[in-house]
Amino acid sequence: MQLNKIPATVITGFLGSGKTTLLSNIVKNANGKRIAIIVNEFGEMDIDANLLRSCSIEGCDENTSQSENESGVYELANGCICCTVEEEFLPVMKKLVARKDEIDHILIETSGLALPKPLVQAFNWPEIKTHFTVDAVISVIDTPAAAAGQFAHDPDEVTQQRLADENLDHDPSLHELFEDQLGAADLILLNKTDLVNEAQLQQVKDLIATEIDAAVKVISVEHGNIAPELITGLEAASEARIEAFHSHHDDHHSHGGHHKHAHDDFESCILKPDMMSSEDLLHYLQTLIENHTIYRIKGFAAVPNKPMRQVVQAVGGRIEMYFDRLWQADETPSTQLVVIGKGLENMGSNLD
Repeated sequence: MQLNKIPATVITGFLGSGKTTLLSNIVKNANGKRIAIIVNEFGEMDIDANLLRSCSIEGCDENTSQSENESGVYELANGCICCTVEEEFLPVMKKLVARKDEIDHILIETSGLALPKPLVQAFNWPEIKTHFTVDAVISVIDTPAAAAGQFAHDPDEVTQQRLADENLDHDPSLHELFEDQLGAADLILLNKTDLVNEAQLQQVKDLIATEIDAAVKVISVEHGNIAPELITGLEAASEARIEAFHSHHDDHHSHGGHHKHAHDDFESCILKPDMMSSEDLLHYLQTLIENHTIYRIKGFAAVPNKPMRQVVQAVGGRIEMYFDRLWQADETPSTQLVVIGKGLENMGSNLD
């Protein structure tokens, strides 16, 4: 019988910051620690959950269905957990209570559009507080995106950069979301630092320093690679201090009635293009990004004469494709891509 509360690490960060890669690296280096994963996704396909169940992770079971899930990956289908904590999150935590003797740690990957404070507050509910504590809230930053000025608080700091690129978002609610994710964090990870120079990295560090408490540590990483002991076992008990953090979300709620969220400004759709070569798929993606307001593309592709599944990820103009595993016997190889952006109804007839 476990006498101590099970620690949970909440990993937040904007679209494409590298949260799933970070989780995968933690699990791969768990060294026997029994980890349960909760994934909150924006969109209709469970891309992140599927990746986390992939055979590259030790001990996974690719043939386990969601309804029979014993592999420790749980999905929250609603892209915004901030106002659906009770409906979405509490039932999953009750399932984990029933399995608490089998769990050493919980990793929670929030949607890039999720607000961390309501989730952390839920750990003060009696049904959860008795069994679990928030070990730390970690905010993962897409360093190249932040260096480009996409999520700065003060628009004047990045006016020239914004005017030079019409695809950079101008909605202040996204700035508020970025600030809320930073303000709730116990640790900041500057990810993808290999894609920026020293001046850009310092620019991002200076930006973040204006939004966080001096006691919050900032660590630079590449490809989400970091020793698990640096981000787990922090014993921050974040739920104890979260009420003292005043977020933009609190301001909106204080006005009463329905209020707008950052995720309200996004659309999500699924593209199912015909099978094509990796080179043609790259060109297809580049054309989509050039002609539409797209913030994120993530999914799987089938390539002619290739027995392996190709993972596709795009953030801004950066596109990454790699083969992760063989197609399973009960899978029909096909290409399915989740696209998050604005004005997606104009993308064409191959929308699902």
